[in-house]
This record gives sequence, C-alpha cells and structure tokens, in this order.
Amino acid sequence: MTQCIGFIGIGIMGQAMAANILKAGHPLTVYNRSSEKTETLCEAGALFACKPSLVADASDIIILMLTGQEAVDEVLYGDEGLLAGECEGKVLINMSTVPAHCSREWAEKLAEHGLTLIDAPVSGSKAPAELGTLVILAGGPEEVVRNQEPLLLSMGKKVIYCGPVGSGSSMKLAINLLLGIMMEGMAEALHLAESSGLATETLIDAVASGPLACTLFQLKEEMFKTGSYPAQFPFKHMAKDMQFVVAAAEKNGALLPLGSELAKLFSPAADASLMDQDFAAVKTLLEKNRDS
Repeated sequence: MTQCIGFIGIGIMGQAMAANILKAGHPLTVYNRSSEKTETLCEAGALFACKPSLVADASDIIILMLTGQEAVDEVLYGDEGLLAGECEGKVLINMSTVPAHCSREWAEKLAEHGLTLIDAPVSGSKAPAELGTLVILAGGPEEVVRNQEPLLLSMGKKVIYCGPVGSGSSMKLAINLLLGIMMEGMAEALHLAESSGLATETLIDAVASGPLACTLFQLKEEMFKTGSYPAQFPFKHMAKDMQFVVAAAEKNGALLPLGSELAKLFSPAADASLMDQDFAAVKTLLEKNRDS
C-alpha cells in the first residue's frame, strides 16, 4: 500500500529530496514557511499545505528538513504545528542536523502523541541530493527504520543504521567534523601553494591524481579555481554544526584539538558576507587574514 508522505522544509536540500520522493511515485504534501518555494513541487504533482498540522493530517510519514533545533521546535509545537494535527500511529523522520539530545527529547515527547521518531540526517550536499545519492544516517527503532528504507532510498543511495534514536544525529556531527577538517585542509594547502607561486589548477591536479583524490574536492574544484562559492552546503550551516560538535565533545569528554580550532573559523560570528556562500569559502578567511 502506497504511503502518503509529508515534507516540511523546502530549501536547498529539501527541494531536491522532495522532488525525488515524487519521482518515486509517492503522494506528497509539502509545507514551507516561504510558500513560494513549494511552487515547483506543486507543479510536479505535490499538494500544498498552508500549515504543518495539515501535513500531519494528510500524511502517514512526515519528513522534516529544517535548519536546526529552533525551526524543528516551531514546526512541532508552534501555533497550528504538527502536533495540532492527526499524529497517532505515524512516523516522523527528522533529517535536520541537530544535537543528539534534541532527538532523544523529541522522541519521548512525540511518543505521547503516538508519533515514532527517526533521526536521519544525511551525508551529502546539493548535487547528491539532486541525484538521489545521499547517504542517510538513521537512528531510532531498528524495525521502523528498516520499514522506511524504500522511502529513504528514494532520496539516497544507502541507509546506514546507526543505533537508537539520537545515533543518527551523533553520526552526522562526526561526519561533519571530518568534512570541515578536510575542507579547511584543502583550503590551507591551496593557500600555501598559491603563496609559493604555484598555480591553483596545478595543486588541484596533483591532489586529484593521487591518493588524496575524493568526491568532495571534485565538487569544489570549480569554486577554488574561480574564487566564487555558490552554496551547495552553506557556510552558515557548517558554522552551526561545528558549534554542535564542540558542545557534544564537551558533554562526552571527547578531545577535539582540531575541531575546537575549526569551530573558531566556521563560526556564526564570522564575516556575514560568508554565511550564504558555500562552506568552501573558508579559504577566503585565510586570504583576508594574510592581507590584513
């Protein structure tokens, strides 16, 4: 029996993910605070809901792809939020990046309304979202996660079951820590090479030709060559996530010397002009500091 899907959060990632759900043949109801962002999906066959509670009423499975904890709280508990709709016996899949403790707290509260929570953030950015090749990091009751794998695989190439609820969120922070370290490392390598008189293209070619080659650097290659950073994964989102990483490390007693320094670069207090650029624009911080 075909499940009716609700999708809330039609941003850079959500737009592509929701489109892939439609392509897989699922009836889809969408909501976004800025309703104009849903127009393309509605033209493709999605139904529009003017408030989250109506998404709950229309859907068996509800997916959230939002910017963080505050946005999720508003959708859940705000006026005419999800919990004001029909929730009994349904599954909520939160694909937003949030601290693990938020996922666990939501799971307890939502269970009181008959909702089962899966925390399932993704590894990947705009291009993998469009291609349906995201890696989905899922936490929650294993049987529920396995039952939703066909839906999740309409958006990604692999579902990794990480453990109980909150585990997907923890895995996402670990992945984004490594992502930030890799991007900063590439930015510093380019900065050093360029300051030594080497061509940007030559350093990129050297990296791509050896054991350091990876999809991440391929995706950012044109950005580094041109110095233009259109957002695939916005700097402001990495800045938010790095603060979550540092907080998780402090809570868990984990030592993150590189992560702690990285959070000072990927910071919500960084240059405002960077926030809506891709996180690869961290390279410009090195260039600005050199010139100052």
